[in-house]
Amino acid sequence: MQHIIIIAEAGVNHNGDLNMALLLVEAAAAAGADYVKFQTFRTENLVSANAKKAEYQLTNTGNADSQFAMLKKLELSLDDHHALIAHCKQCNIQFLSTAFDLESIDMLENLGVTLFKIPSGEITNLPYLKKIGALKKQVFISTGMCVMSEIADAMQVIEQAGTLKENITVLHCTTDYPTAMADVNLNAMLTIQQELSVAIGYSDHTLGIEVPIAAVAMGAVIIEKHFTLDRTLPGPDHKASLEPDELIALVKAIRHIEQAFGDGKKQPTATEKQNMLVARKSIHVSKDMKQNVVISENDLTMKRPGDGISPMQMETLVGKRMKNDLKKDDKVRWEDVE
Repeated sequence: MQHIIIIAEAGVNHNGDLNMALLLVEAAAAAGADYVKFQTFRTENLVSANAKKAEYQLTNTGNADSQFAMLKKLELSLDDHHALIAHCKQCNIQFLSTAFDLESIDMLENLGVTLFKIPSGEITNLPYLKKIGALKKQVFISTGMCVMSEIADAMQVIEQAGTLKENITVLHCTTDYPTAMADVNLNAMLTIQQELSVAIGYSDHTLGIEVPIAAVAMGAVIIEKHFTLDRTLPGPDHKASLEPDELIALVKAIRHIEQAFGDGKKQPTATEKQNMLVARKSIHVSKDMKQNVVISENDLTMKRPGDGISPMQMETLVGKRMKNDLKKDDKVRWEDVE
């Protein structure tokens, strides 16, 4: 059975509080996600002091402080990372974090992280891509704000740096929080797969769980979804995140779809084989039939159960003589005809 990788994106929804981050680990593990993902960055390496907030950040956090000041409060220290990794092991869920700068890539590498997720904002960052590619690890690439040529260029850089193409998965994404349904464009995920011959996934920023479920049905092998302990908490990403009960529902739905994919062979199940006798029909006689009478099509009728001669063989019976007497509605057996 195909296993869809589900990444529960905690991101910065810990609000800079390690205890809240640990609770997010527990919530992701309880939901049955494969990974819980955070964000690793040094604000000084990520954003200039004068950088403005994104529109959704202004909407969710106001303009009382700068993007720099907002992000500085959301950093996780090296000790925090150690604590989260240890807690993930205790909770039987895999730790993951997105590095947003070169120093943070080194930090995660030194922490033993074996999978690197490239965020949408770094897909045009050549030094960043080369450094990730040179690690020769598994790579997931988010593609919000991208055109196809930018995705192709990023993949080329990563591959030329040493990462095998089969270790790259490209995640369709729309960088808007929350993403409007009209802007999702799930068919673009299939375009990525067809044009780049690469494994595909979906990083979701819509409200609710319908779109990632649809993405799985369309072939996504990875789903990433933001979640929070409480959507009413202050912070840039809470409002576009699932709450724990919704995350549980998402994981459950995806696991059901995994089962529903099956092996692709069109054949009856064991239960269907039992139902064939009830649901299918056999050839019966439509009236009393006497020995030596030549059978016509009008003499035959198709009725349940389906444990006799198949209606598909009706034309084989027409023109034959009756060997035995039959009453109306009796099933025809091969021994009843010459």
